[in-house]
Amino acid sequence: MKRRTLRLQYNAPVTLSLFFLSLAALVLDTLTGGWTTTHLFCVYRSSLADPLFYVRLFGHVLGHAGWEHFLNNMLLFLVIGPPLEEKYGSRTLLGGILMTAAISGVLQCLFFPGSALLGASGIVFMLIMLSSLAGMRSGTIPLTLILVAALYLGQQVYGMLFVQDQVANFMHIVGGVCGTVFGFAVRRR
Repeated sequence: MKRRTLRLQYNAPVTLSLFFLSLAALVLDTLTGGWTTTHLFCVYRSSLADPLFYVRLFGHVLGHAGWEHFLNNMLLFLVIGPPLEEKYGSRTLLGGILMTAAISGVLQCLFFPGSALLGASGIVFMLIMLSSLAGMRSGTIPLTLILVAALYLGQQVYGMLFVQDQVANFMHIVGGVCGTVFGFAVRRR
């Protein structure tokens, strides 16, 4: 009888890499007293001549305000990311993540010049909307997409209007729109 051995599998390279890079960014934040998060892992309006602006434009999705923020984002990300990475492929999913990071970063700088944005919640909401398109057939719109969009948009609009906190609800909506547009674009391709 052949003896089986179990070994760890790096089954979702984009998802796991983003998780470990975000974890490293949070540890660096602690070790540097917040310097790395301020200069590398949150996006805010600054000079286009500053090379770190371009790092922050994408790196803001790796930064988190603390362990609770990190855990809230990463738990959902680790649940939703691997099946989508398997369905669409690592390269395609990475493209969606980079697109969402860039769009949310640019919009943050344009519309909210006095504040900074950090965290992977825009990416998580992009994945939520992308996953609601799963099983879509030609000529149909999944009911899951409509329900998720209605509940999600309602929750984010309510948060923007009635909840005073540090949550970037507008960027969550941007992430959701990116996921929907990306899902339809990938589907057509």
